Amino acid sequence: MVVHTELEDDEIDRIFHALAAATRRDILRRTIEREQSVSALAGDYDMSFAAVQKHVAVLEAAGLVVKRAEGRERLVRADPAVIARARTLLDRFEAMWRARVDRLDALLAEDPLDEASTETPTEESTEGE
Repeated sequence: MVVHTELEDDEIDRIFHALAAATRRDILRRTIEREQSVSALAGDYDMSFAAVQKHVAVLEAAGLVVKRAEGRERLVRADPAVIARARTLLDRFEAMWRARVDRLDALLAEDPLDEASTETPTEESTEGE
């Protein structure tokens, strides 16, 4: 089943690929809190500056963060609009899932014995009485 959103399939793929790595999720969380330089971000990870730059580039390609130059620094901030669109997609998936669970609950709540007792007695069952 295809869920239509404002996002194209390739955008959705990039967003979820970007969110698949714990480091990128952490960078996103930190840049939601406040804009930070790539250098400041890199200082908190046990990896090279170049590796952190690559993580930021993946987030940027997905549209989850925006990078801008200020002097010699590259500042990174999260883009809440793209995050909100991704959230809308997840909300739609959740709504579909809940609707399926509700239908299943309704089916399981039906009592087959109630259906049998509401049927009209057949001639064979009434002849012997």
